Amino acid sequence: MKLWSDSFKDGGAIPAEFAFAEQDAATHIHLSANRNPHLAWGDVPAGTQSLLLVCIDGDVPTIGTDVNQEGKTLPASMPRADFYHWTLADIPATVTAIAAGQLADGVVAQGKPGPDAALNGAPVRQGVNDYTGWFAGDAQMAGDYYGYDGPCPPWNDERLHHYVFRLYALDVPRLPLDGRFTGPQALEAIRGHILDEAQLIGSYTLNPAVAN
Repeated sequence: MKLWSDSFKDGGAIPAEFAFAEQDAATHIHLSANRNPHLAWGDVPAGTQSLLLVCIDGDVPTIGTDVNQEGKTLPASMPRADFYHWTLADIPATVTAIAAGQLADGVVAQGKPGPDAALNGAPVRQGVNDYTGWFAGDAQMAGDYYGYDGPCPPWNDERLHHYVFRLYALDVPRLPLDGRFTGPQALEAIRGHILDEAQLIGSYTLNPAVAN
């Protein structure tokens, strides 16, 4: 199975229009266009009944004390964890692409609705991403963030962040989960149902001192 994008090259930088925030010389960052990137795939195995897409940043600091703090930096060597930016389930096997901006276009305070959505006229479902937890203590932003919300790594992080878009071909027509679900729950639910998978990796930084 193959996965590619017209929005960025595998191993290359993700353009700012597909991020939650972008660099700002005066304020460090400001909100960006937050569009989902174009994705397309092929060579899906016979017997595929649906597909699951996830996007994960595996470079997120596990200690948030110094995140985005003036005069502080986050060393590249500090412990890291996964941050889920997108979980899209029940993609019909007949669908072979997602257009740029088709499922996300702009930052939505308190999150986009879900889990039900539509892709090329077909019903799909989207899980909540990890901005749900990140904004939980912010009265203006708190809510359930369904679908895609793009990169927003700490502007004082010395590590370049990498975003893994991974597509799974499944032997079931529907993700075996009901109601609200997260990325880790979706990956747990597809155990034993994976026929094939493919991935695409892009990078992003908000730190002008870090090469992208």
